[in-house]
Amino acid sequence: MKTATLRYWAWLHKWSSLVCTVFMLLLCLTGLPLIFHHEIGHLLGTEVEAPQMPADTPRASIDKVLETAKARFPGKPVLYLSQEPDDDTFWYVSLADKLNETERFDVALVDARTAGLLGAPDYNQGFMFWMTRLHIDLFAGVPGMLFLGFMGLLLVLALVSGVVLYAPFMRKLEFGTVRSGRSARVRWLDLHNVLGIVTLGWALVVGLTGVVNTLSVPLVGYWQSTHLAPWLAQYKDGKPPSPDALASLERAAKAAQAAEPGMTISFVAFPGTISSTPHHYAIYMRGNTPLTSRLYQPVLADALTGKVVGSVPPPWYLNTLYMSQPLHFGDYGGMPMKILWALLDLITIVVLGSGLYLWLRKPRAVAQGAGHIHKGALS
Repeated sequence: MKTATLRYWAWLHKWSSLVCTVFMLLLCLTGLPLIFHHEIGHLLGTEVEAPQMPADTPRASIDKVLETAKARFPGKPVLYLSQEPDDDTFWYVSLADKLNETERFDVALVDARTAGLLGAPDYNQGFMFWMTRLHIDLFAGVPGMLFLGFMGLLLVLALVSGVVLYAPFMRKLEFGTVRSGRSARVRWLDLHNVLGIVTLGWALVVGLTGVVNTLSVPLVGYWQSTHLAPWLAQYKDGKPPSPDALASLERAAKAAQAAEPGMTISFVAFPGTISSTPHHYAIYMRGNTPLTSRLYQPVLADALTGKVVGSVPPPWYLNTLYMSQPLHFGDYGGMPMKILWALLDLITIVVLGSGLYLWLRKPRAVAQGAGHIHKGALS
C-alpha cells in the first residue's frame, strides 16, 4: 500500500479513535457491571425472587396483578407489564406520572401465581441506576442516546481503519509479537495492535449492536407512524380512552394468546405509551425457542373492548433491534457467555487505554513524518 494511502488511513484512524475513545472507555466501564446486572442486583438486594411453588400452580388474573401494583402506587397509570424471558413466576408492572414517560418509572414486582406484592425496588437510584443511565444516554435522554450512537459509528470506523493499517504491519512481524527489547512505547504499540485484532470481531458486534440500540426510540416511532397507520385510521375522529375506561387486560391477553398459539406474552404496552397506540393494548408475544424468544410479534387489542384487531408483523429494522439488545450484553448463553463478554470488555479497555497512551506519548519525529501509522508499517 502506498505511503500516501497509509497516511490517509492513519489520519482516519487517529481522529475517529481520539474523538470516541473517552466515551468508549466510559461505555466499556459502565457496560461491565451491566453484563452481570442480575447477579449484582442479588448482591445489592434489588433483585426479587418469587417463592417456590409447584410448576402447575394456577396463574392469577392479570387484572388482579394490576390492582396490586396500582394499590402500591395509587393515582399513577400503568405503562408496561413484562416478564423475564426465563422466569414467568412474577410480573414487572411499570407505572409513572405520565403515559409518555421514557426515563423514570415506579416498578411493582407482583407474584404471577398469587397476585401478591413481592417488592417495589427503587430503580431510579443507586449504583446500577447510574451505570445504566450513563451507558444508555448519559442522562440526556434521546439526544444522549443518539450522541452515543454516533460515537459507536466512529468506533466502527476506527476498527476498520486499524485493520487496514495493521495489514502491512503484519508482513514485518509474526502475529502476536510484542517486541520486549524495544522502548515502552513500542511494546505498548505491539500490545495495542495484537489485542485490537484479537477483539476485533467482538468489538464490531458490540459496537454495531450498540448503535442499533441507540436508535430504539426513533425506530419504534417510525413503526408507529407507518405500520400501525391502518389500525389508527379508524380512530381519527375518536379520543383516546382514559386509563379508568380500559377493558380487562386479562381478556385482551387471552385473545392475543388465541391469535398467536404457541407463543408467550413477553410484555404489554398500554394505550398512549411509546410502544403502543393511543387506542390499543400492544401485546408483544415471543417464541419458545432460544432464537425466537428474542423476537416479538406485536398483537393489537382494542383498549375499550379487549378484542384483538390485528397482528402486526414487525419490520426488519425492529427485528434487528430486538436481536441487538440481548446480543449487546451477551444475554444469549448464560453465565459462560457473560464471562466471555466481560473478559473481552476488559481487553477492549486495555486497547482503548493503550491507544490513548500512544497518542499522548507521540514522538516528535512521528508528528513530523507519517503520523500515527502504527510505526512498524513504515519502519
